[in-house]
Amino acid sequence: MRNSNKVLILFCLPAFLLYSIFVLYPALGGFWYSLTNWNGLNPTYDYVGLSNYLELLDDKVFITSLLFTAKYVLYMVVLQNVIALTLAIIIESLSKGKKVLRTIFFFPNMISMIVGGFIWMFIFTKVFPQLAEMFGIAILNESWIGNPEYSFYSILILSLWGSVGYLMIIYIAALQSIPGQLIEAAKIDGANKLQTIWHVVRPLIINSITIGIFVSLSTSFKVFDQVYSLTGGGPGRATQVVSMNIYMEAFAYQSRYGYASAKAIILFVTILLITGVQLFVMKRKEVEM
Repeated sequence: MRNSNKVLILFCLPAFLLYSIFVLYPALGGFWYSLTNWNGLNPTYDYVGLSNYLELLDDKVFITSLLFTAKYVLYMVVLQNVIALTLAIIIESLSKGKKVLRTIFFFPNMISMIVGGFIWMFIFTKVFPQLAEMFGIAILNESWIGNPEYSFYSILILSLWGSVGYLMIIYIAALQSIPGQLIEAAKIDGANKLQTIWHVVRPLIINSITIGIFVSLSTSFKVFDQVYSLTGGGPGRATQVVSMNIYMEAFAYQSRYGYASAKAIILFVTILLITGVQLFVMKRKEVEM
């Protein structure tokens, strides 16, 4: 038994070393820099303690970006999982064309969101006005990127387009693991489609729902590419998410790397707490079911 454990440790060691070098060490370094006034370039810097964190309390731009990110996360978690699960159920109920539809909906996930942002920028600025002129749909003639009222929804559309396919595959795998006899038994007992989904399918795929919500939460809080390529955080700072605020603080505004590191630590702790609570609550539901 001891020899087998040694073999397992040896197999895991290279991956652990790489993880330590490229993830753990930078993370710990980021926490240290958050306690300094380093600008990211100079070899010398001063230790300032918690002053960066205290400054965050009065940083209205950061607080606004945090609230905007929270709004984005709420929409994404709900819409991403509902749409992905709905697509999975519809596709699995078909007798033909499953592989084609899976490929079509998963394909955007394989495209860089930087590229996807430019694709949708063209759609919002060129295609939508043409459609509005052809069919007289007034909402398509709005400035979906330049208007703060619509720019949020343009980011949502791009994000959902690029991410729903990934969760759809997870839910399809979960649906395929359900024994067909249970579905047949529910039909024999007189359950309709909605009752079957809620009372039979939902409890059996609750593990996948937990994973789906976890993935949505963690990725949505860290969103950057979609916003950067589509709106650049604009108009003004109307769509600036936390990750973009951190990037701007570290590299664009005043090169305040230490202050940006403090913001990154706050984002990390926020994600850790929210996803931890989500996993705790969902795991309890799994046990109850």
